[in-house]
Amino acid sequence: MSAGRLEGKVCLITGAGSGMGAEATVRFAREGASVVACDMNLEAAQRSVQTAQAAGGKAIAVAMNVAKEAEVKAAVAAAVKAYGKLDVLYNNAGIFPSDDNSVTNTEEKVWDTVLAVNVKGVYLVCKHGIPELLANGGGSIINVASFVALVGCSVPQDAYTASKGAVLALSKSLAVQFGPKGIRTNAICPGPIETPLLTAWLFKEPAEKAKRLNRIPMGRFGKSEDIVNMALYLASDESRWTNGAAMVVDGGITSNYF
Repeated sequence: MSAGRLEGKVCLITGAGSGMGAEATVRFAREGASVVACDMNLEAAQRSVQTAQAAGGKAIAVAMNVAKEAEVKAAVAAAVKAYGKLDVLYNNAGIFPSDDNSVTNTEEKVWDTVLAVNVKGVYLVCKHGIPELLANGGGSIINVASFVALVGCSVPQDAYTASKGAVLALSKSLAVQFGPKGIRTNAICPGPIETPLLTAWLFKEPAEKAKRLNRIPMGRFGKSEDIVNMALYLASDESRWTNGAAMVVDGGITSNYF
């Protein structure tokens, strides 16, 4: 492979078994990164790795539940053992259960599960990953938030919304804490993306699909590559002065009043 935008970098990606995480695993590897593809579904992560390797890239699969500290710690250790360092933490893993609604009718167990994966997971990866970035002289943290962290929604998904707002706020705090030490932290705020997380239920409901699609000025849902293109920039040295930003990639949905 010819030198790419991520040549020589070691990138840990969570939720690497499907959707945006799988796309990122392949794209990052193609751009020269050594990728540590983490997912609680090891077989899914292995499929992403196989695709990356078939394209000539370097990648390993690691089983990891981001809400379990011991598993996160072990995954970070596995990354350093395999490649000697860490340059990028890509916190992509997230859940969006169909029974997440308004605070008035969302079950406590749903709330706890969403916050455990979407927020605690970011905290744990950063807790154990940041020391490795510091040991390597700096790096990049990429946190996947959401457009719902920026606007309210009349069709509520309150646990998810709260979790992504927390990810955005945490990203800014990390940017201020660790920017002086060479670590830049940024959040990506995607609009609705055609991933298994969304299509598993939304595309089965034509009225619900149309309701959301009508809000997007570009006239389509996003693709995984639309978000990974931004993540690729944030992982690369091209973004060396981008820190604490909320990168909105949403087809214009947050700009649409009517």
